[in-house]
Amino acid sequence: MSDAGSRPTLALGLWVALAALVIDQGHKLWMIHVYDIASRGRVTLTPFLDMIFVVNPGISYGLFEQSSMTGQYLLSGFAAVVAVALALWLRRQTGRLRAVAIGFLIGGALGNAIDRPIYGGVADFFSAHAFGFYWYIFNLADAFIVAGVAALLYDSVFENRKKAAKTA
Repeated sequence: MSDAGSRPTLALGLWVALAALVIDQGHKLWMIHVYDIASRGRVTLTPFLDMIFVVNPGISYGLFEQSSMTGQYLLSGFAAVVAVALALWLRRQTGRLRAVAIGFLIGGALGNAIDRPIYGGVADFFSAHAFGFYWYIFNLADAFIVAGVAALLYDSVFENRKKAAKTA
């Protein structure tokens, strides 16, 4: 694969990453400094979704909780390394869906990495729940990461079907 063939998808993925990062960080700034979610407590949006301000000092579901700023910097550094690895992977892609998916992953990872030195953890706002069970509090960066993973899975399944159909 030539570099010329990957430039449009590289640019697409990087623009998606930048957009995801800007949207995530803008939303966090608005929620904290304009909407002042911390003073509002829990705000009901739907029967299964609330807004609330929580700082997660760990990673998903509070795993690997880091109470020190050194730990937060280490988690941010890890996320930055992951984002660089994803950018290198993005550079080799030719498919638009895969480029968008990787862009979402990069933007989401960097959005959460930026939070750690600022807030002492990742700023989360949306609380998903059902039947009295509260299981997940997330932010837009997390939603971008989930969308990126879902798009990669979709692309993988349907790309394999296309390859199988061509060889049959």
